[in-house]
Amino acid sequence: MSVISFSTTGAETGHRLDTVIATRYPYLSRSFASQLIRQAHITVNGAAKKAGYLVKFNDMVKAQIPASQAVVGLEPEPIPLSILFEDSDIIVINKPPGLVVHPAAGHKCGTLANALLHHHQDLKGVGDERRPGIVHRLDKDTSGALVVAKNNITYDRLCSQFKNRQIQKNYLALVYGKVKAPMGIMNSPIGRHPVDRKKMSTKTVRGRNAETQWKIKEIFSTTTLLDLSLKTGRTHQIRVHCAGIGHPVVGDGRYGGKKRWKDTPSKELQQVLKSAKRQMLHAWKLAFMHPCTGKIMAFECPLPEDMALMLGTLRHHK
Repeated sequence: MSVISFSTTGAETGHRLDTVIATRYPYLSRSFASQLIRQAHITVNGAAKKAGYLVKFNDMVKAQIPASQAVVGLEPEPIPLSILFEDSDIIVINKPPGLVVHPAAGHKCGTLANALLHHHQDLKGVGDERRPGIVHRLDKDTSGALVVAKNNITYDRLCSQFKNRQIQKNYLALVYGKVKAPMGIMNSPIGRHPVDRKKMSTKTVRGRNAETQWKIKEIFSTTTLLDLSLKTGRTHQIRVHCAGIGHPVVGDGRYGGKKRWKDTPSKELQQVLKSAKRQMLHAWKLAFMHPCTGKIMAFECPLPEDMALMLGTLRHHK
């Protein structure tokens, strides 16, 4: 059993207990945190609370995470990995689109977690047993750089860097429309959609602060390639922010980018954009301080084939 405890900050005041837990500890999903709260494994000031309890400043939160909560049947699988870097402490992966990071409803196997266990069996005791070594996530259909801890010391230190926003994360996103300003900041708060609880939204009653910096990388006839830097790590942050300013990510079926190709006057371009089978979003750069050596490390991921081909075709139609 692992134990975590902390005092809530002013920024966390007024937010749900399960959300605060999931935000502080990315390896604990909100649903898993809710389950632990219901089972009284998480207490506030020594008392059991509901998942929806709104924390107060300086609440003392304590969580006991039973080892029995590990996913039964999480087994090593010989899934190929594109490794950018590896030493005795960390692995940096170039995650392909379509690969789920860890087991969840509907994805009990065939995940990055299964592949990592096959590559390095000692990961089984690192961090959350349901997500061995994994300190952050990318959506299933988002490709790019992802760092994994190989031992509990590096795991805790990387989690701390993410919590304190010391990790540099840059993405490339192909969005609909011609973005006018050369650069800018999107900072609308993000929370659960008021109607569709499976979605996030900037139109929410209780949103959390979110900041995405962007600059134009390339402009095409009806789309724009943006280079974006995340200052916070909210769920679906880039996709929600881009949709919120009227420039959804191409191929993003959840946030308005799946059928937007119909607005494109060119039949040829319609076919090009219609061919997107996923959101055209790629985590191209990841920089952080090595958790043991203290050295600043930066990694860049080449574009996946589908996104590279689409951009190449769009350049011919400028």
